[in-house]
Amino acid sequence: MKKMVLSILLILLIGSILVSFWIGYYPLGPSEVAKAFLSRFGYQGNVSPQAVTIFWNIRLPRILSAVLIGASLSVAGSVYQGMFRNPLVSPDILGVSSGASLGAAFAILNGASGWLIQLSAFIGGILAVTGSYLISRKSAHSQTLSLVLTGSMIMALCNSGVTLIKYISDPNDVLQQITFWLMGSLTKTNMESVLFAVVPITLGLAAILAFRWRLNLLTLEDEEAQSLGIHVQRYRLLYIVASTLLSAAAVCLGGLIGWVGLMIPHMARALVGADYGRLIPACGMLGAAYLLLMDDLARGILSMEIPIGVVTSILGAPFFVYLIIKRKEQ
Repeated sequence: MKKMVLSILLILLIGSILVSFWIGYYPLGPSEVAKAFLSRFGYQGNVSPQAVTIFWNIRLPRILSAVLIGASLSVAGSVYQGMFRNPLVSPDILGVSSGASLGAAFAILNGASGWLIQLSAFIGGILAVTGSYLISRKSAHSQTLSLVLTGSMIMALCNSGVTLIKYISDPNDVLQQITFWLMGSLTKTNMESVLFAVVPITLGLAAILAFRWRLNLLTLEDEEAQSLGIHVQRYRLLYIVASTLLSAAAVCLGGLIGWVGLMIPHMARALVGADYGRLIPACGMLGAAYLLLMDDLARGILSMEIPIGVVTSILGAPFFVYLIIKRKEQ
């Protein structure tokens, strides 16, 4: 039954990709998608040059970005929820999103554009989590509690930095760029930005997939997990590094897109259970399909495009309230 659910999720993801090619001012049907794709490899059939341009320069980078971001945030969220044994945890628990926002805002303030903003956001996210981890090692409390506390501190510090940069920015130019980036959008994604994010996302996903079975043990208390033969600190560091690569790359690719890493693990857990052997692949596929559909809504619900971060927040906030009420009832 669980394998059938995974197969259905794969079909859902493929269907979402095809639908995403069709939605837009210039719809691309399956045959046009196939012809436009094959045209890059020597196909000489009847294919519109406009369709080829839209496929390679607009739709394909955007769809790949949505797939990578949705899968990355969902997998990272499920890892953190299990590792911290808290279903209300999201991927930015250690400050990766806030650090990336500070890095991007600093780059925009100094006139950077394109891949330099991405690089600065990625470095900012990595440094924020590194700071959270190193500071937590000095704490007398348990490492789980120390990570949460230091992550909250780093998050507040980075958010203050972003606020300061926005305050001193030119309101006619720089402030608008920073605000637009913070809302989260896939409008300016291109193949270069996708290729930049593919490497850390691939490394992070590969590490988590390879050791996903160990996550079941990390959901136990540390003493109990150690008694079963697992090196808790070593694997915790591995999952933090892998999840940070996923989250930082996702944020630098699409800006702040919230709630995906909180919502999708709960949905996937309801479908395939709590076993991380199945939960991680389910989160990846469901998260990718979900963000694709959210991007379709952002592009198609109004005549003007809505930032995708706004759409996910509108749906995510009620879901969070539902989780809080559900936990109180339990």
